[in-house]
Amino acid sequence: MNIVLYSLSILIISGVGALCLNRFDKLSNFIGAMGSVFACVMGLMALFAIYRNPGAAEVSIPWHVPYGSFSVAVDSLGVWFLFPIFVLSALSALYGFEYLKHYYAKRSVGSTWFFFNLLIASMGLVVIARNAVLFLAAWEMMSISSFFLVLFGGEKKEAAKSGLIYLIATHIGTLFLMVMFILLGKTTGSFDFAAWKIVVPGFISSIIFILAVIGFGIKAGFMPVHIWLPEAHSAAPSHVSAVMSGVMIKLGIYGLLRILTFLFVPCVWWGYLLIGIGIISGILGVLFALAQRDFKRLLAYSSIEHVGIITLGVGLGVLGMSLNNLVLMVMGFGGGLLHVVNHAFLKGLLFFGVGAILQETGTRKIDVLGGLLKKMPVTGFCFLIGSAAICGLPPLNGFISEFLIYLASFKNIFGILPVVFISLGVIASLALIGGLAAVCFTKVFGIIFLGQSRSACCEKARESGILMKIPMAVLAGSCVFIGLGAPFIIPFLADPIVDITGMPLSMIEPTISVAITPLKYIVIALLFFYAGVLLIAVLRQTFLKGRNIERVSTWDCGYAKPEPSMQYTASSYVQPIVDFFRGILRVQKHGVKISEYFPDSSCFKTETSDLFNEMVFRPMIKSIHRLAEKLTWVQHGQLRFYILYIFFALIALFIWKL
Repeated sequence: MNIVLYSLSILIISGVGALCLNRFDKLSNFIGAMGSVFACVMGLMALFAIYRNPGAAEVSIPWHVPYGSFSVAVDSLGVWFLFPIFVLSALSALYGFEYLKHYYAKRSVGSTWFFFNLLIASMGLVVIARNAVLFLAAWEMMSISSFFLVLFGGEKKEAAKSGLIYLIATHIGTLFLMVMFILLGKTTGSFDFAAWKIVVPGFISSIIFILAVIGFGIKAGFMPVHIWLPEAHSAAPSHVSAVMSGVMIKLGIYGLLRILTFLFVPCVWWGYLLIGIGIISGILGVLFALAQRDFKRLLAYSSIEHVGIITLGVGLGVLGMSLNNLVLMVMGFGGGLLHVVNHAFLKGLLFFGVGAILQETGTRKIDVLGGLLKKMPVTGFCFLIGSAAICGLPPLNGFISEFLIYLASFKNIFGILPVVFISLGVIASLALIGGLAAVCFTKVFGIIFLGQSRSACCEKARESGILMKIPMAVLAGSCVFIGLGAPFIIPFLADPIVDITGMPLSMIEPTISVAITPLKYIVIALLFFYAGVLLIAVLRQTFLKGRNIERVSTWDCGYAKPEPSMQYTASSYVQPIVDFFRGILRVQKHGVKISEYFPDSSCFKTETSDLFNEMVFRPMIKSIHRLAEKLTWVQHGQLRFYILYIFFALIALFIWKL
């Protein structure tokens, strides 16, 4: 446990060092990045030691803060969340060392490393905190540091707007969490997590659960409280977006799971609520991703989709706990937990890929790119693996976690009637999400990497530096490794499930083993399939060796000279699906009407605004603004009236107290 604290301390020290040397870009970049990598590697080594000896993973230090104590501990659930935090943060720091060289002439990078390392340290502290005051302090530190990182990336106006939306949203979430912790503290008589292991009354329990869903759901990006996520993740630097999307939003899931451990047996409707949130977030997340033409916003909406998938698994697990259904509980929580790690790796990989593209082309617009696979083969190949993994295609990691959720649902389609309908709904939703994700990412990969270059910005593109390619290769390898090694990795889910449910390990392990047998057959079949494909490729190469091979263009429907403008764009590729869901997406089309047979020029573009932002939050903000304007007479600038306000407030408080 002490080594984990040392690693968090090194993160802060190296961040302060980079900040102090802010004027020396190269030195501050080196200190910030290498300090982060070293601290995260140290943290990973500590996790392996804790996994072998979990009893030694508790530390309590005197802390003179009202209601607070510096009490930290790492259990199996904490290890499960700390692992992707340390892995992805180390790779992001290595990637950022090369990526931020591009900013030397524009702005100093030392302050960026200070907030980046502070973000990692605060995320780690959130996971290990065992006191409500310490947890909220770390949570607030995480929010503030990520806010400044959002301000660093993108254009000033865009970054300022995105940062403000994020700051408001995260503090609204913190307000709900404060009320929740106060309620827990008042009910149990303490703000230490160790004192919350008692049974909380049913009605109070439900209120606490609702507050947790709202407070942690804002951070996780549940729909409809997700509006900060596409703005912040698209504005931040790519390696920061990878950390925010890959692991930071998952702490909302961690917080929800941690609170569930204090509430004893959950109500049935809790599971229904989480499953409903998961279905809505998953389907609408991928739909809005499908309609995007900015690849960073697309990946941000895709994160909402995958948070929805994780919430589906957690919802099934909660439903299993309330109904005492062991298969539903274990497979649901297992699928959700495994998808936390899988999504961290594959989404980090995709953000690294688009970061390399952005740096080389200078644009985030999918429609102006094309043909980059020839110029950036390593980035393209890694991005292809990430795209296949995020669609849940075997034998990659995204398939394994979704398979567990599918299995939990299929095992219960012949159970009691409400669970049958829920299981069928989950199966149908996952199938729809997977199909739409496949369309979305064939669009992204096909338009960006295949075909011909659509603009001059693609002509100058080249492969990124070695320190940006290594993290991409490691994450691409991890997507394949987890997929093929699933039968050996799934048993590690038993310990965190024990922490969540309180069930004995002897009951959890046999249930998990139910998924191992079919996965073994799937992995073996896929290995034979890909071995056959490889054999065919080798035989083809052997038979063609020494023969004269001519290359000619394919039939092009009579066009004598195809132009890049004749290719599909991102908008045209998905137009049939977008039009089918036009009632939800509300796509706005702008263009010039063509009235001639051979027009000189024409233009057409589509724009998809966020449904909840336009129909809920923007009108709400305008109403609040109008109300505030009517109350401006109170804020007239005369000090004597302000003193009078204070006097009347004190009188009112005195009367209320009496």
